[in-house]
Amino acid sequence: MNTRRDFLSSAAKGSAAAVATALLPWTASAAITLEMSDSMEEAIGGDNKEHYKPPFRFGIGGVPLGNEFAVVTDEDAYATIEAAWNAGVRYYDMAPWYGLGLAERRYGNFLHNKNRSEFVLSSKVGKLLKASKTAKNREFFPFSPSPNDVVYDYTASGVRRSIEDSLQRLGIDGLDIAFVHDISSDNKNLPTPWQEQFEIARKGAFPELTRMREEGLIKGWGIGVNTPEPIMRLLEVADPDVCLLASQYSLIDHKNALDQLFPAARAKNVSFVIGSSLNAGFISGSPRYNYGKESYLIPSAFLEKRTRLREVASDHGVDLRTAALQFSAAPDVAAALVVGASSEQQILADYTSVQTKIPSEFWADLKAQNLIEQDAPVPA
Repeated sequence: MNTRRDFLSSAAKGSAAAVATALLPWTASAAITLEMSDSMEEAIGGDNKEHYKPPFRFGIGGVPLGNEFAVVTDEDAYATIEAAWNAGVRYYDMAPWYGLGLAERRYGNFLHNKNRSEFVLSSKVGKLLKASKTAKNREFFPFSPSPNDVVYDYTASGVRRSIEDSLQRLGIDGLDIAFVHDISSDNKNLPTPWQEQFEIARKGAFPELTRMREEGLIKGWGIGVNTPEPIMRLLEVADPDVCLLASQYSLIDHKNALDQLFPAARAKNVSFVIGSSLNAGFISGSPRYNYGKESYLIPSAFLEKRTRLREVASDHGVDLRTAALQFSAAPDVAAALVVGASSEQQILADYTSVQTKIPSEFWADLKAQNLIEQDAPVPA
């Protein structure tokens, strides 16, 4: 009788190392390409411990195509993914949570026909989906047609089950990266306080993901959260490769990451996938800040800072959205930048932005006006 471990072991054998190129948004030249490094587990400094990091520096995320903010039709979703692929995007990040399975199904429907060695895929664990005729899905995703309820499970067996379920929805034989999802204080849907759920993950999910990495079932793992505390604690108790830093390193809010997270990560050779560099569209004009039911409650200080950022950008003839994307990608610990897009136009605009040259005087002006930290890395 085949076990889940047998299933995942055989699935992993079909996934080869990605060999392709991706454009670098934070180089002096706007047309430089990055080939995959000789080692898929290239260290990023500090001690000699080697950890996996995604070989592509730009990716597309699954939140909008899970109908998080609005209805996106299947036709528009597939057109968006195809536009990303045709532009050269080869890193795709999603989660069971995004639309309660909708995003994974949509990406999988497109990607399962592609050569698996040509792209990198990350998804999340910790939230299992169960179909139910009485599902409360509309409470979380009013625009998603999903029939699923969500059950939190940060145990070892829950991790195995989550990855198997994701692979079935995706129709793909393996993940590259698994992020333990939303195990943080801002997640009000956790069944118990986040510290208790973290302890379950410390004993269950974290060592199991390390075993799966050793078995070759995944290449790397970490956590994906919106607050710094879980990442700091993770670095003390486990051996992750790369973490998804969502909503924590943007033009609006980046001091804590610079002062605490980045030094701690460097010491452990851990890198970051940077998400929500636009704070869920806030920097580019959306009437929300980050995620959740109360995202429309935007602090006045953030509104004022956005206004000042716009003024400086206008003075230098710079598109603020372009600047925000490049700023989030600039730190040495930033292995990849992941952006959300709900249309062909959005993903192509973002992909163009990461190749656009911004004058150094713009960054100097931001620092002179204390709109970004003095030690914040900026594009060359």
